[in-house]
Amino acid sequence: MFIYISFLRPPATQSYPSGSISITPQVSNDLRTEPFDSAQEIYYSWSQTVNNLSPPEPYPNITVPQKLTVWRQSNAYKEIPIPLPQGLRDGQSYRLVLTAHGQGRPHIINLAGNDLGARPFPVMSMPILFSSRWRGGGGMEKQEQIERVYRIPLQGGQNRFLTVREQTSFDLDKKIWDSGIGMSSWLVELAQGALETSGADCLLARARDALFSPETRRVIELGAGTGIVSLTLGTLRSTLPKDKDGCILATDLESAMPLLEHNISVNGALFDTQSARPRSLVLDWDVEELSADIRSGKAGFDAIVMADVTYNTASFPSLLRTISSLIQLNPMKRPIIILGYKERDPSERALWAMAKDIGVVFERVGERTGAGGQPVELWVGLCENKS
Repeated sequence: MFIYISFLRPPATQSYPSGSISITPQVSNDLRTEPFDSAQEIYYSWSQTVNNLSPPEPYPNITVPQKLTVWRQSNAYKEIPIPLPQGLRDGQSYRLVLTAHGQGRPHIINLAGNDLGARPFPVMSMPILFSSRWRGGGGMEKQEQIERVYRIPLQGGQNRFLTVREQTSFDLDKKIWDSGIGMSSWLVELAQGALETSGADCLLARARDALFSPETRRVIELGAGTGIVSLTLGTLRSTLPKDKDGCILATDLESAMPLLEHNISVNGALFDTQSARPRSLVLDWDVEELSADIRSGKAGFDAIVMADVTYNTASFPSLLRTISSLIQLNPMKRPIIILGYKERDPSERALWAMAKDIGVVFERVGERTGAGGQPVELWVGLCENKS
């Protein structure tokens, strides 16, 4: 599992340019339901919001991190004052950054790191406007969104930086889940050819071909949420030769679309080709017939990708019916199915047996352990011909 720094009490959207601001940090699991069970140092820094930079910065720059507190469950609700940025001028905007250490680039999550998740993930607030014109009232409105920045290494030593926005609410489709980060990290390693592809009946080699072949590839993600998996996949595919017929469809319920579309749009510069840029689509598993937008791909899909779609066992029949419909789009091309999974209840593992009823057999091919506890498991499913 992974641990996340966040805000139990976030900063306001606006403040006076003098004195301090107050927040309450949070250190917990992905759904913010289980507080971290150990002591954790937290550092703070500031990142100035500068608009219309040309060329734009690849990632936010921050001030030198300063130690803020040692977080413990015993002080989890404590409000903490934070000094304002040095040299702050009236009318400027800054983001508040909280990190687990103060060395290097602590505000960047390295998806290629062997120690991914060994420390709690950093967080960045939305911009805070510091203005002497503020007179209270609506200006004290608390922020409702956060952002995290991820490093994605590409072939040839290039790096790209992905920014993903989340809601601070408890809406499940509007925050990062462990399997989304775990699968994204695994995709980076798969794209780099760093995974052993001779074992597991060459499943990894087949997955790599389905996702990262220079030829045209059509990929659909189920339950995309914030879009981190599709965004990572699109970034990794952006360096491949242009293909006009390929696509990455990031699908979820209607309620997920505004945030998903924002994350695709704000990261648009990462995608060198239109086919690498994810496209958001509504896909409700409870609706038996696939939408015209999905059915229009007569060639079918090369891969079906999904992360953390198993938390609601009651949805399994609808999920499997949707997967079966996608498989049947082109009987001559059987997609490979890639699943990122973290066990939250043992009953979720019934999915593997149920998948066999539609001719899909899964095999475990990897994992991401993070901070311990339940790992993110990576599974590859193949479609077998049913007699």
